[in-house]
Amino acid sequence: MWYEVILNYLGQASTYKGLFALLAAFGVIVSPDMTNAIIAVCLAVIGLIDVIINEKKENK
Repeated sequence: MWYEVILNYLGQASTYKGLFALLAAFGVIVSPDMTNAIIAVCLAVIGLIDVIINEKKENK
């Protein structure tokens, strides 16, 4: 499903590097402490999604 693709990309460090590179290219400066906080929040959200999503496939 689409959320699996998103979770896969969000679990990769290169995704965050790319996002921050794009932000830097547009002039947005983020402190290292803020970067760590953003990554921690994203990982917490991914963990919450993993807990909530039912991974069993239903046969209809």
